[in-house]
Amino acid sequence: MTEEEFDAFYASAFPRLVGQLYALTGDHGEAQDVVQEAFVRAWDRRASFLAESAPEAWIRTVAMRLAVSRWRRARRWLELVRHHPPADRTPGPGPEHTVLVEALRKLPEAQRQAVVLHHLCDLSIEQIAVETGSPAGTVKARLSRGRAALARLLSPGESADEDEREGSHV
Repeated sequence: MTEEEFDAFYASAFPRLVGQLYALTGDHGEAQDVVQEAFVRAWDRRASFLAESAPEAWIRTVAMRLAVSRWRRARRWLELVRHHPPADRTPGPGPEHTVLVEALRKLPEAQRQAVVLHHLCDLSIEQIAVETGSPAGTVKARLSRGRAALARLLSPGESADEDEREGSHV
């Protein structure tokens, strides 16, 4: 079968086969996909394809088998999910995490950035200085003040309001 003959066959048979497979699957997009896949498989064997006595029947059979195979695969997946629902792989933050984030939010931005980069991102003082464009001494001071403020915010029994009333400045 030449390329032109195959193109003509495709143009005439594709809409009809999609309609037939749509009736089988109930999904127009799925019908188009399986018919297209069947035509791709026919293209791969186009040299002997015209020797087939009923090329449209061959395409239809392949497309139906593809549709049934996809349906079975989807059904197996659905049964698997019903019996073994996917585990929640990302647990929510614990109460400690929430308290820490809330305390970090209360710090001035420069202190918060220094504390996070040093303690959570494991950057050195020098790396933080380069990343923030601040002198190393400034980074050290921000870390010191940030740690002290966090200690006050996270210590039980004391609140930031009491610290403010006592005249401490963060």
